[in-house]
This record gives sequence, C-alpha cells and structure tokens, in this order.
Amino acid sequence: MTETTVIASNPCDGERRAGTVGFALPGVDVRICDMDSGKAVPKGEIGVIELKGPNVFRGYWRMPEKTAQEFRPDGFFITGDLGRVDADGYIHLVGRAKDLVISGGYNVYPMEVESEIDALDGVLESAVFGAPHWDFGEAVTAVVVPSPGALITEASVLAALGERLAKFKAPKRVFIVDSLPRNAMGKVQKAALRERYRGIYAVPTASRQIPAEPAGPDVGSIDRAWS
Repeated sequence: MTETTVIASNPCDGERRAGTVGFALPGVDVRICDMDSGKAVPKGEIGVIELKGPNVFRGYWRMPEKTAQEFRPDGFFITGDLGRVDADGYIHLVGRAKDLVISGGYNVYPMEVESEIDALDGVLESAVFGAPHWDFGEAVTAVVVPSPGALITEASVLAALGERLAKFKAPKRVFIVDSLPRNAMGKVQKAALRERYRGIYAVPTASRQIPAEPAGPDVGSIDRAWS
C-alpha cells in the first residue's frame, strides 16, 4: 500500500503457498479485526487487516480528520483490505472492504466470484460488484471481458457458475463488455461500474432497461450486454 509500503511476503526459506501473501515482515504487527467493532476475530475468520510498524506512514497530509478515521486509538492502521490468517499463520487476501457485497444478509467477496469467472474458458477478465436491489439490498453483478475470438453469453457464464458457487454468491446478472473501466494506475474502477448499473434491479419487473452509457474516457465500452 502507498501508506505502508510492503506488509507481508511468502518466505524465501520455507513453504511459499500460492494464494496467500505469506507472513508479516519482521517488525510489522498484523491483526484481523471485525469491521464494525474493531475487535480481533478468531483465527481463520475474515475481517479487516490492520497493522502497525515502522513502515506505516504517520498520517494524511493536512487531513487530520481522515487520519483519525484510519487509525485505531492503539496506533493500528486500518488498511481497508479484507483477509484472514490460517492455522499456520499465512495471510490470505479476500478483497476490499468497500467492495464487499451484502446480498440478502449474506456476505459475498467479489474476489472469490471473480476467480471462478476468470477460470472459465473464453474469459479474459471480470469484475464483480454489488448493485442496489429492491429485495436483497444488493445483488451480485458481474461484467465479463471475453478472450479475443471467444463467444460467451450471460447464460453460459451463469450455467458454469451454478456448478462452482453457492447460489447466494452467483451473479444475478452478467454483462459481456469489451473492456473494464480503469484509472490512470490501471486499477478497475468498480465505483464507475456500480454507478453504470445501479438501476438494473430498481423495480420488480422482468423488463429492465440498461441505462445509457455515460460520457467519459474511463467508463469503457459496456454496450454489448446479453440478456
């Protein structure tokens, strides 16, 4: 992170476990806490990653209110990343707290769904986010970029995911797009996607119109939606 530099690493001498970020570096204290209470959660459970160490910045420039919001009273910095620590102490990342989808009372971690979508034949990349839903609060929604020359549809993606994910984790809609919106650093702009599709579940009707694509170079081409 910009605020912390490197936090953790798989060991040079020892088992390097794929899918984890290894252990906290020497001198860095890492804990997993409940997002609301700030209390540490039991090992193996998912929570927000907090840390303290000489690598952590002192605060945001001329932004004392934001600095106070991002640090616990005991000096731990709230990273905003969600993760867990397994029985052997390896740290696993599961996504960003702001991207967590709460659908019908269930927590859905977009990274898990994206991993399953990206593993499908013909998929180049994907982005999963929550869109407001009239009944569930939020609905898991996915946009998928096909590999060059691949022909995939919303129906084919949903059928494949039905064998890979619990029903509450599966997207309610899948949109096929040419590209994902990114910022200058190359990060996918999920806020732009949430805004783009925020009205698709607004009313309980079988006929929903996709809003017109907003202007702007960072939104990307999202005009090839399969229904």
